[in-house]
Amino acid sequence: MSRPVNLKTKIFLDSGDPQETREALELLGFLEGQTTNPSLIAKNPELKKKLGVGEALSLQDINEFYKKVVTEISDMIPEGSVSVEVYADAHTSVEEMLAQAHAMNTWIPNAHIKLPITKSGLESAQILSQEGVRLNMTLCFSQEQGASVYSATQGRSKGDVFLSPFIGRLDDRGEDGMNFIQNMVRMFATSDGHIELLAASARTYAHLLECLRLEVDIVTLPIKIIREWVDHGLEMPGAEFVYDAGVLKKLAYETVDLNQSFHTYNIQHDLTDAGLAKFASDWNGLISK
Repeated sequence: MSRPVNLKTKIFLDSGDPQETREALELLGFLEGQTTNPSLIAKNPELKKKLGVGEALSLQDINEFYKKVVTEISDMIPEGSVSVEVYADAHTSVEEMLAQAHAMNTWIPNAHIKLPITKSGLESAQILSQEGVRLNMTLCFSQEQGASVYSATQGRSKGDVFLSPFIGRLDDRGEDGMNFIQNMVRMFATSDGHIELLAASARTYAHLLECLRLEVDIVTLPIKIIREWVDHGLEMPGAEFVYDAGVLKKLAYETVDLNQSFHTYNIQHDLTDAGLAKFASDWNGLISK
């Protein structure tokens, strides 16, 4: 297959398994990037096999495995982006995030370093932005969180900074995740353009079609949705397509000033806290005590 001529959204794979990268490339005929995170690396079949036979792995071993995985992915999509996530929990300091980011940024030439939208994450993002490091700010669940990333990374160019608003985790608690994406698209419509929205936590084929209809900058997809899209001939949503959110609650659009200091925004969100805890738990679970 080939990329649809009217496709304006970049297609990323959400996976920590290079075998899925190969499959996505074979199925689509193209792939413009890949996102990884600690939970996805924990699901990697090769790593699960190591753990399954009782192999003891140190933190250094896990980091070396992560480096090997993203290097393999990078080699397959050298013109694309590969997001590599720092380890962070609620207590990770700016210094710790910066040390990891600097190391990970040397692993591959096409990295976007993933940081959480926390106080330390934003402070790290401001420093790394000034150094020219490309970023993917993750676990975004509110417009103010998005505005804080915009503020902390002022001066960057399009392609330098991804912002990852999550869909499925809002759906899980009865809120319309796709409506949140729509609000984010609207909020950044008249901005300077240095932020690219990367719709994450897509769970359904309908999520994909609505992202394409909204012309979100990027959508990252699990391999199962890529397979489904291929089965549908890489269809694009027509004028008749209407996303059905069912009983999910709409999220009111907020008018947010993008030009404040990032310190002034309310960035607290319980789903960000929960996501951070889950990533940390999955990562720590890999390390032999």
